[in-house]
Amino acid sequence: MPEFPDITIYIERLSARVLGQPLERVRLASPFLVRTAVPPLSTAFGRKVQGFERIGKRIVFDMGDELFIVLHLMIAGRLRWREHGAALHKKLGLCAFDFPNGSVMFTEASSKKRASLHVISGRDALRAIDPGGIDVMNSTLDEFQAALTRENHTIKRSLTDPRVLSGIGNAYSDEILHHAQMSPIRMTQKMTRGEFERLQQSCKIVLELWTDRLRQQLGPDDFPETVTAFHEQMAVHGRYGKPCPVCGSNVQRIAYADNETNYCARCQTDGKLLADRSLSRLLRDDWPRTLEELEERAQTRLPPPAAVSGKPLAPVAKAPASLAAVSGKAPAPAAVSDEPKARVSAAKTRAKRPPRGEAPQAGEQPPAQAKRTRSRKG
Repeated sequence: MPEFPDITIYIERLSARVLGQPLERVRLASPFLVRTAVPPLSTAFGRKVQGFERIGKRIVFDMGDELFIVLHLMIAGRLRWREHGAALHKKLGLCAFDFPNGSVMFTEASSKKRASLHVISGRDALRAIDPGGIDVMNSTLDEFQAALTRENHTIKRSLTDPRVLSGIGNAYSDEILHHAQMSPIRMTQKMTRGEFERLQQSCKIVLELWTDRLRQQLGPDDFPETVTAFHEQMAVHGRYGKPCPVCGSNVQRIAYADNETNYCARCQTDGKLLADRSLSRLLRDDWPRTLEELEERAQTRLPPPAAVSGKPLAPVAKAPASLAAVSGKAPAPAAVSDEPKARVSAAKTRAKRPPRGEAPQAGEQPPAQAKRTRSRKG
């Protein structure tokens, strides 16, 4: 899902292209995309874009007079810049915003179609869709600590909860926790003041760092086309089994539902391997508890059978080409089955029988009549 750095870049590039431009029309591939009925989408046609805002992971078009178009990209939703009037993609296209200088294409590479568009009138109605998470980039340490300790959850869950913090998802929360060298399962109400300060600084450093990196990857006039949660420069996210850039240990993971948490055991959990919901339940007592135990098991392999017995294995004898190769005599001819002869005899017998209803000829015995049995009702 596009997070704070991605949404920030989207808004910057949209502002450079359509700020002050009139929205001519919106071409919908399906009316299901629009989740509001009042006011209608056509109310925004002909209005000039006054500005852009970010609400969590949502992009807000300010159309003036407190009329807003809100886009929620969800996981697979993306924005693309195309020439004016470009055709919608048959499978991925959701809608197209046509401006005089080009079109903004809204696509979603998923069959679940979770992305949405809302048309909202009034600032109060716009605030109602805000989950309430604070902006970590503009918050004080007291506000940051109060938001995370309002409920007692793991740091990982609190960082990705839109009701706690705004704009942080699964990808950058892994990077933040690795930068802060904190365990993703540490409970927020057990954290010290110093840990909250370190975590807040890591949030700002990581989000600013990746926003600048995404800007540098694009040219001055380019529009982001490949927005993804996986980058080669990331420390741990999406790098399971690869070396940590700080200590060199292999990155570990906790898999759950459709997501996974990536972390470095040596940098974040003092070498302790966190239980995986699926694999650790399967292995039970065989689940390695520490990184050292995991490395020892990886180095200690089961020896081959020859090493266990101390004797080389006897070669497997090849099967003889034929029975004559073993006995030195020609094989006896195979016995002929009497089954085909019996079938021919039965067929001749049926051919000699007269058709049903005709009397047998002289010298022939009438066929035996089958006994009929009637079921008696008891």
